Amino acid sequence: MEVTVVKKQMTYTAMQAHKRVAAYARVSSEKEGMLHSLAAQVSHYSGYIRSHPGWTFAGIYADEGITGTKSSRPEFARMLNDCRAGKIDLLLTKSISRFARNTVDLLNSVRELKDIGVDVYFEEQNIHTMSGDGELMLTILASYAQEESLSVSENQKWRIRKNFTEGKPWNGTMLGYRCKDGMLTIVPEEADIVKLIFRLYLEGRGFAAIMKKLNRDKVLTRFGNAWCRNGVKRVLCNYAYTGNLLLQQTFTENHLTKKRMANAGQLPQYHAAETHEAIIPAAQFTAAQEEMARRAARHCQKKKKQDTYPFTGLITCAICGKHFNRKSRPTGPVWICSTYNTLGKGACGSKQIPEAALLTAAREVLGDTDAPASRLTGVLAREGNALVFIFKDGRRIDKRWKDRSRSESWTAAMREGVRQANYARRETN
Repeated sequence: MEVTVVKKQMTYTAMQAHKRVAAYARVSSEKEGMLHSLAAQVSHYSGYIRSHPGWTFAGIYADEGITGTKSSRPEFARMLNDCRAGKIDLLLTKSISRFARNTVDLLNSVRELKDIGVDVYFEEQNIHTMSGDGELMLTILASYAQEESLSVSENQKWRIRKNFTEGKPWNGTMLGYRCKDGMLTIVPEEADIVKLIFRLYLEGRGFAAIMKKLNRDKVLTRFGNAWCRNGVKRVLCNYAYTGNLLLQQTFTENHLTKKRMANAGQLPQYHAAETHEAIIPAAQFTAAQEEMARRAARHCQKKKKQDTYPFTGLITCAICGKHFNRKSRPTGPVWICSTYNTLGKGACGSKQIPEAALLTAAREVLGDTDAPASRLTGVLAREGNALVFIFKDGRRIDKRWKDRSRSESWTAAMREGVRQANYARRETN
């Protein structure tokens, strides 16, 4: 009993010696109960640190819905950067499993923090990383935590594969369906969107054109977001819309990386026929896949090296913050905001800049257009045909570019076409 009292006294003394104290909290699920748990952790540490004599509150870092086996935790990374910047002396965390379940990542992080003088205290295990036996205990306990993660992962895989053999859907989050009592049931208004996407594609529209139409008509995705090209493609490639299921098309690499991989024969796939009501007839789905393959073959030419131009990567849109790219038009090359080019005017109201107008403005500011990147950090494209040339020495020069006149927009081919049309009209009269 005396040993326990001495240990607690030593722990308290060691903790008191620190000044700037922060805490790290994490839950591995975004479910409501887990988020309440995270909020409780944050509240506990905020009050505990502020009420402790001699401590300065240095912040709470909290990751939501991210497993401890993943190294890409934004708040965890921010915490490490603040430690490296000398802003933290002591880190508090609930347990080893909250900090990390990957032994290698855990020890690498703890050793780095130890080298820069940052102590980590694990409450449940009552371990200080600065203590003499801290690293040995961490190695043993973290290995147990990693094995626990493996066991949970294997149990989850067993349950999923059991459902696969019974023809049960993996999830019911796809547009057009909801999963009720293990069965997919149609949501009529969403099913209409799915049918529209297939119809537009087979009429000849591409992913981007369909995306723009849906966004222009204020049609939202399953989760209430705007559409993207890949979202349209995922709908067109989803075999479940035929009323059948092809299960285990992807799998998780392992319990540490959590990386999703395409199943190219590494694991068995399960085909379940007529498991739910179809939204798209099988023949229409097959036609869409054949059309997709035909278009891919048509465009699948050996990619040439991407051309670069003097202003590539230099021009930024002041409206949406994206870069301008060079694009060829029948009337000549232009520089256009990538948001406007991909999503349309509704997403960004910027104007395309004729290359001739851009070069004219650049010559008036720079004297020439050779290697502008050697003198500029960037060019800001604002509304009202305004360009802001930002120099590496901090100078900024505003310049307006001029719109092309209507006559300048006409190419020789366009003029010839009008001439021939006028001639034909006179002949018929």
